[in-house]
Amino acid sequence: MRGAELLAQATRRLAAAEIPDPGRDARRLMAHVLKVPPGRLTLFLPEPVDPELEVVYLTLVERRADRVPVSHLVGRRQFYGREFLVTPEVLDPRPETETLIEVALSAPFHTVLDLGTGSGCILLTLLSERQDAVGYGCDISPAALNVAYWNRNALGLEDRAELREGRWFGALRGVEERFDLIVSNPPYIAVNEMPFLAPEVRDYEPRLALTDENDGLTAYHAILSEALHWLQPGGRLVVEIGARQGMAVTDLFTAAGLRNVRLIPDLDGRDRVVTGVKRS
Repeated sequence: MRGAELLAQATRRLAAAEIPDPGRDARRLMAHVLKVPPGRLTLFLPEPVDPELEVVYLTLVERRADRVPVSHLVGRRQFYGREFLVTPEVLDPRPETETLIEVALSAPFHTVLDLGTGSGCILLTLLSERQDAVGYGCDISPAALNVAYWNRNALGLEDRAELREGRWFGALRGVEERFDLIVSNPPYIAVNEMPFLAPEVRDYEPRLALTDENDGLTAYHAILSEALHWLQPGGRLVVEIGARQGMAVTDLFTAAGLRNVRLIPDLDGRDRVVTGVKRS
């Protein structure tokens, strides 16, 4: 079967399974199987596909029809212009989290701490964008840290990123450094919202990284209880939030003593990031 025919078949199958944007996912999976850059896939569509690769491709299409995320099928995800290893042990890096990156990069920093680092995409992106910066990434999950280690080494950041296991600031035992910037994309989904998530998220991403099994605010309380201790004077705290948490989290920032507290929307206009500054 030629590539174009196979792609059309796959698109119809994904559309029947009610996959959002089935054509996009069919193309991403085909580019992965054929080992060609996605932007050049069109050049290969008139050519016959090796029968063995056809079987591999259609198997991946069926798994996608079962709502397995594309990133889990191909093992990679683009984030802020870089490719990151992704497994079921970490959150799939999302475009809306790039809002947090933009906010973090809007002011200088030399030292950065990423709480709940997961794949490491936030910490490693920030260090890649600031060549003179160093930082720590902390996570309670050893499996997630294994993914972060791989991504760190793939980006050549072994000398500038230290990864530590532990819950929030508890991972920093023995560390005396204070930070110019603390960032986090914590588990913020309330437990009663979990059943309404897309199957790709609810059924395939780590529950520990999605929800606090409570009201979605537990992580912010934990972070803000110690953030001032770990920030340099004038240092910034930047966190991602759920779309309906803006008022609650900004109130927590203010109550903790941070100043210049701001609520920042993502490109879709939804509340996405809260930031505040420690008094100098």
